[in-house]
Amino acid sequence: MAEEPLPARLPVTDRTRHRRLREQGSLERAELEAILDAGFVCHLGVLVDGRPVVLPTVYGRDQRWLYLHGSVASRSLAADTPVCVTVTHVDGLVLARSVFEHGVNYRSAMIHGTARKVTDPEEKLDGLRRLTEHSAPGQWSYARRPSRKELAATTLLALSLQEASVKIRTGAPDDGEGPDAALGLWAGVLPLSAVWGTPQPDPALPPGAAVPEHIRRRAGTRHG
Repeated sequence: MAEEPLPARLPVTDRTRHRRLREQGSLERAELEAILDAGFVCHLGVLVDGRPVVLPTVYGRDQRWLYLHGSVASRSLAADTPVCVTVTHVDGLVLARSVFEHGVNYRSAMIHGTARKVTDPEEKLDGLRRLTEHSAPGQWSYARRPSRKELAATTLLALSLQEASVKIRTGAPDDGEGPDAALGLWAGVLPLSAVWGTPQPDPALPPGAAVPEHIRRRAGTRHG
């Protein structure tokens, strides 16, 4: 049976309600997906033995689930426990006329929920494929697939994308029409971007080994 399409707007819950800087908040699911698609490293927040732990890790997604993976021995990847995942992109420094008005142009998403362990073999393989393709498109078809032993040693968690909070800040400083405008100081935005560099071959490769096209074409392109 085909799943019903997701609503275009995210639901508001007590954990996702925008209480501060509401003008930067968004309920558009498309903006959540764009933020997730622009990155590949998230930060997973979870309690381990009663203490908070924040773990940077790669991720992948489909329309409904965010997939995270790691070793079966990792206590931070325990299933059926509340977690919070964040993804943030910094697009520039907002340099105002006063340090109080300084800020950051950014895009961020915060996802709340209870992670479940993926045990269905087909979903697990598909989740790992999505995770791989999210960070390195084309690599799943190029490289060797996981063996049964490797799959058994890997935990894959799925976190619903239903409960998420999105915030975005763009534009110039906010003090252009205030009293500090008379100071005559420069103000504006210092943009920040990341660019993929030239692929660096493994020294163990035989001489003349060609860089695969799906990797070569990313060199020099902007990330995020």
